[in-house]
Amino acid sequence: MEYRELSETEYRDFESRILYEDNHLLIVNKKVGEITQGDKTGDECLADSYKAFIARRDSKPGKVFMGIPHRLDRPVSGICVLAKTSKALERMSEMFREGNVHKTYWALCCEAPQKKEALLENWMDRNEKLNKSFICREGKGKLARLHYRHIADTQRYHLLEVELLTGRHHQIRCQLSHIGCVIKGDLKYGAPRSNPDGGICLQAHRIEFEHPVKKIPISVSCPAPADWKGLPLL
Repeated sequence: MEYRELSETEYRDFESRILYEDNHLLIVNKKVGEITQGDKTGDECLADSYKAFIARRDSKPGKVFMGIPHRLDRPVSGICVLAKTSKALERMSEMFREGNVHKTYWALCCEAPQKKEALLENWMDRNEKLNKSFICREGKGKLARLHYRHIADTQRYHLLEVELLTGRHHQIRCQLSHIGCVIKGDLKYGAPRSNPDGGICLQAHRIEFEHPVKKIPISVSCPAPADWKGLPLL
């Protein structure tokens, strides 16, 4: 099977964003604007990009397997796990469904929270037509839980570290907006202006889980995006 020919610049970029790799998994740093899996736009997805990368790097003449056990929204950056075998895909998908993958996000917000850290518990309902989630009355929709810590500040923005305890649609964006901490660039949830790249300042920063095949602990993190200016070294 033939894959798209990558330019030298593309090849080096994809190579530089690999955070972890073995025979079963590939963990990469997704950019704002990239899609994890194919959608109605027809744009090339991250899985297909890395199929082309591996086909070239490893001189693979046949089909490259690249499964998608979870996804990140297009405007979000950071850690994305891809599966290089069907066994890894099946097991990682189950681990994500069962909540056995610990995910930590960084969110750069327009306002600081009133409390330094807190557990947020809200009932959330998704509006498919608007592609947006809303806080609703107890018992309606699904329960959403996250824990945040206010860990740093720039001159204008405030960095929260978020531990995601459930996996609801737009959960972090919706719950932080509800407490007045709108994510920078997130027009859909109340930000005053967009970011130049069309993304939002929400990053999948760290992921921890037991390897689905090797059964060893895996912990992977990535640095804050270069355009998040003014953050102290963390």
